[in-house]
This record gives sequence, C-alpha cells and structure tokens, in this order.
Amino acid sequence: MASPIKLLVVDDEAGMRKSLAIMLRREGYAATEAAGGKEALEQVGREVFDLIVVDLNMDDLSGLEVLRHVKQMSPDVEVILMTAYGTIESAVEAMKLGAFDFVTKPFQPEEILLRVRNAADKRQLRQEVHRLRAEVQSATGLDRIVGVSESIRELLASVPRVGQTDSTVLITGESGTGKELIAHAVHATSRRAQGPFVSVSCAALPEQLLENELFGHVRGAFTGALAARKGLLEEAQGGTFFLDEVGEAPLAIQTKLLRMLEERSIRRLGDNRSLPVDIRIVAATNRDLEAAVREKTFREDLFYRLNVIRLHLPPLRERSDDIPLLTRHFLALHCRQLTRDLEGIAPDALAALRRHPFPGNVRELSNVIEQAVALAAGRLIQVHDLPERIRHPQAPAAPLRAGAPPAAGSPLEHAIEAVEQEQIRAALRQTGWNISQAAMRLGISRNTLRYRIEKYGLRQ
Repeated sequence: MASPIKLLVVDDEAGMRKSLAIMLRREGYAATEAAGGKEALEQVGREVFDLIVVDLNMDDLSGLEVLRHVKQMSPDVEVILMTAYGTIESAVEAMKLGAFDFVTKPFQPEEILLRVRNAADKRQLRQEVHRLRAEVQSATGLDRIVGVSESIRELLASVPRVGQTDSTVLITGESGTGKELIAHAVHATSRRAQGPFVSVSCAALPEQLLENELFGHVRGAFTGALAARKGLLEEAQGGTFFLDEVGEAPLAIQTKLLRMLEERSIRRLGDNRSLPVDIRIVAATNRDLEAAVREKTFREDLFYRLNVIRLHLPPLRERSDDIPLLTRHFLALHCRQLTRDLEGIAPDALAALRRHPFPGNVRELSNVIEQAVALAAGRLIQVHDLPERIRHPQAPAAPLRAGAPPAAGSPLEHAIEAVEQEQIRAALRQTGWNISQAAMRLGISRNTLRYRIEKYGLRQ
C-alpha cells in the first residue's frame, strides 16, 4: 500500500491553517502545520515533504522567501502559494521560483483540494518516471544471463524459485561473473518486481559517505546538512536493495546493517527515531566471507544473516562451453552499439578465446569482443583482431623435477622463488586477483600473500 502524501500547511493565521490541515487530513493526506516561515523551514530541514501549501504574506518570512529556500533545499517538493492580496506580479514571481500553483483567498474547499490533488499527482508522476527510467537503464532478466553449461542451467532454474521467497540472498563469485545481473533477475521474478531496485557498492565510497548514502540524514547532522535527506535503504521501500561488494563494508557499517536486518528499521544520521523499512536484501561479494569471518574482518552474525540463500556464479574458465554462445551474444551487442556489420568470428579466433583462462570473466570477454569489433577490417573477427595476451598466451614455467639441480649459476633459493612466483601468479590469475581466495588456494594467510606480491613486484 502506498504511503500517504506528506503535506505541510504554513500560515501564521491559526484558524485558516488548522481548518485547512483538518480538511486535508480528511482527504487522506498526512498534513503537518507550521505557524510561520521560519518554523516551516525548520520542519523541511527535519522531515521529507511531498507538498507545501504556504501563505504569501506572513510576519517572519514571506511565502516567496519560503518557496525560494524550499526549492534550494528540496527541489522536487511541490509548493502552492495562498494569498488574500493576489497580484499578477506576485504570481509571476512565484512561478519563476518554481511554484506549482497560486490561489487567492477566500477560496472554496473544492478549489484548494483540486490544486493539492493536481500537485500530488504531478509529484507521484515524476517519481514514477524516475523509477521507470531507472528500470529501463538497468533492465535485466533471465534472458540476459547467457550460458548452456550445466552450472548456469541449474542457476537459471533456481532464480525464479528464489525470487518468489522474501529471504535474504547472498550471491558469490569472482569479479566480472555477472552477480548484479543475477540480483536484478531475483528482483524481476519476485513479488517486489513493481517496486524499486536500489543498489550501492560498499567498496566505492569511504565509510562516512557510505553511511550517509545508506541511511540518509536529518538537518544539522553534520556540516552542510541543510535539509533532511532519505538514504538509499529508505528509497528502496517496497522493493529490493542490492548490497554489492558487501565484503568490503567497514565493520562499523556492518554493525548498522546487522541492526537493520534484525529490526527491519533504520535511523538517519543525527536522528533518534527509527524508521521501518520493508525491503528485501540481496548481497554480493567476490570475497571468501567465511575466511573473512575467521580473520575478524567480517562479522559472523552478519554473515549468517546474509547467507540465508546462496547463489554462486562459477568463473568463465570453469564453463568454457559457454564461451561460443557468449561470444555471439557480445558480438551482436557491440555491433549494434558500434554500428558495425560483422558476420561472426573465425574458428581459430574462437579456439583462442576458449583457451584463454579469462581472469576477468564475462566482463573481460565482453571487452575483448568490443575491441575486436572496433578493429576488425573484414567481415569476420580474426585471431589478429584479438589482444596479444589471447593470441600468444604466456607459456607456464617448466616445473622443477624432483632431484633436478637448479639452473646453472642460480642458487637453490632463486629457483624456489621462481616456482613460488609462478604459483602465486597462477592463483591470482585463477581468482581474478581476489586476495582471500588466492591465499586459500595457496594455503597461506592474506597478509603473507600481500607480502609476497610486494616482494616480487607482481601487478594485475
């Protein structure tokens, strides 16, 4: 059920203000009162309103001054001005400042209700346009998850079943495997599909900015907080919230996320009130969260809250049967984007793609095909149109045979280090440079692996 329109009635004449507020409440609006312009601006700083009805002539601040400040603080709020001394000049000035409408006192109840209804409809229409535009820009579904391998077929079969539940979902997999596509598909197949899909990357922002993005703030919560602001968790009301790269969230943020999951409520920064949230959480990570829990960098209780239903996306090197189909998919996509008319890919070029381990997974394959489409001189993508690393893969170092002496002039220590370097490179390549997963494969700690990477000067 949609939340009622939040409306602020501002008038220093108490009788007019109270009667108008009562009438609007009877019509289903959540009407709050302010006895003057300064009080109105204080309330706008504390709360988020959809619509403001304000008198033009007040003792402390005029309606035009309130309008000007409100539009600076919250441009999307619709404002209707009332006055017993209406002039064309005032109306023109009000419209220039962004007022929705201008009504002259005395007015009939039906007249003001019609104007309020029209302003509320405009506000809701704008919100719907924003939502639909966001959905179009990020629209996805099961048809965008391409693959014929058994692992992908099993994953695609499970997504609709997962979507029909309201349980928290944890999507795991290396970088570039398509975890956000799966998150969109879970949302699109759920009962929340008509609600918003809101996402944030926990690795993209420093801790303070991430906290503000997630939870919002009230006016005065910090320097520069001139007005109340909803957080992204609040914006996802009735829909799905996607926590990307949740393994990178700072411990302080993890604590607040845990509280949100347990209490199903949030607090804006600087606020003592809790606000209920009705959202479904889908999280994704390329980290080994079990290892992070052991290393005390990820909260165990939050891990279990997130790990209710787990979906795993295998790396591309483990499903090479999908490469031909994905190649055709990206070929068609990038030909449209780059307005090129190519017929396909040569067999030896496709064979080279299938041999490549693709540490960057599906994202790397897409970039490779985009480059090849842009550079291809003929109607087919040839081997020479592919990047050097795919045309001429580096041969793996020859393993040391048991009992074989080290290379001439090379101390045993150097030979051992050469083998160690190659093993580290291989583990990093296979995990897409995921330090936690590579360390697990090698049987060493993350700190030891970081030390070795610096020691040998290894770069991604």
